[in-house]
Amino acid sequence: MNLLKTSVLNGVAVLIKTATMFILNKILAVYVGPSGYAAIGQFQNFIQMVTTFAGSAINTAVIKYTAEYHEDESKQRAIWKTAGSIVFLFSVIFSLLILIFQKQLSVYIFQTVEYQSVFIWFAIFLLFFNFNTLFLAILNGKKEILKLVIANIIGSLFSLIITGILAIQYHLYGALIALSIYQSVAFFITLFLCYKADWFKFSYLFGKIDKNIAKKFVGFALMALVSAICIPLTQVVIRSYLTYEFGLNYAGYWEAMIRLSGAYLMLVTTTLGVYYLPRLSELSALKDIKKEVYLGYKFIFPLAVVGGLTVYGLRDWIISLLFSSAFLPMRDLFLWQMIGDALKIGSWILAYLMLSKAMTKLFITTEIIFSLLLIVLTYIFIQYFGFEGVSIAYLVNYAIYWIVMSIFIFKTLGDKSQ
Repeated sequence: MNLLKTSVLNGVAVLIKTATMFILNKILAVYVGPSGYAAIGQFQNFIQMVTTFAGSAINTAVIKYTAEYHEDESKQRAIWKTAGSIVFLFSVIFSLLILIFQKQLSVYIFQTVEYQSVFIWFAIFLLFFNFNTLFLAILNGKKEILKLVIANIIGSLFSLIITGILAIQYHLYGALIALSIYQSVAFFITLFLCYKADWFKFSYLFGKIDKNIAKKFVGFALMALVSAICIPLTQVVIRSYLTYEFGLNYAGYWEAMIRLSGAYLMLVTTTLGVYYLPRLSELSALKDIKKEVYLGYKFIFPLAVVGGLTVYGLRDWIISLLFSSAFLPMRDLFLWQMIGDALKIGSWILAYLMLSKAMTKLFITTEIIFSLLLIVLTYIFIQYFGFEGVSIAYLVNYAIYWIVMSIFIFKTLGDKSQ
């Protein structure tokens, strides 16, 4: 399936997911407020780290090798069997750890034991959560785009229904429970879609872990784990610093800003994951890879620019419609955030080559360096520019990242091909 067809199909899912996210933003703005946004951000960062350590770290490898072995079903099944066994094992281990340390986790993340039971819900549903993402990775690698789109649409609707009901009924506590369970509920729909496929059998998902395949997973797992540590921890540090400098509400304004960025960029970022990653994984000739990168800059990058310009132009209307008047201070972040978002997508078009070609050392090095640089830049720019400094730092960080990607990616590919 080509880029245009994939983008159109994926666009349907993204439009629905974006709409549900915008509705949820409004519900959360009304029922949890700016300070609640900050707490939700902390918990989402925790979920991201745990699910990655509990098995989803290998999902990129599953996509890559399922796509790469598209002509050899026996190799695909060996990939899935090893992946399914690893996901099951680590999900169970981390569920038990969360149950044991639920009180300490609540105090560390929320500074209170009031939300301790949220971690019980998360521990119970963690296995389903990770298998849902594994099945989505298999569908992605198999290029079953229609089924992937259907699964994502249903997942978005579950998110809206479950989070909406629980947030309205129980406010922040309900929203946190919803974050713990909604993807796990979507698992049963994703399972049904996979179960109906000719290539799916439960026996393909469990069995002895193949050591050679597990070794192939290691590089991807390291990349995912580094991201799972660096990105959430960076956000936690920045959120804590904003709270220290300006108060909890300002941390909530920033959280609302990055959630909005994630929502309007979703068409671009999911196209990168759904089409771009498996496509780059299939290619081996440098000229073909460069051609695909050119297509990315021709079709994907302009979407990010147009999206950013639109959001910036409608910023006042967006704040009043999607959030509330309590979120007006986030207006100061829009210009810098939109420019930073465009630079981010420009750099990601190149950065996805690191994932598709398993450039483990380059990925880990740049991920750590630029996470630390973002924290340093945030501290510096906030001192000079106040609250706006948090988004100016984001912009500058991605500008430098794009330059570094431009220098090193094709140099590394050239060295590998020699």
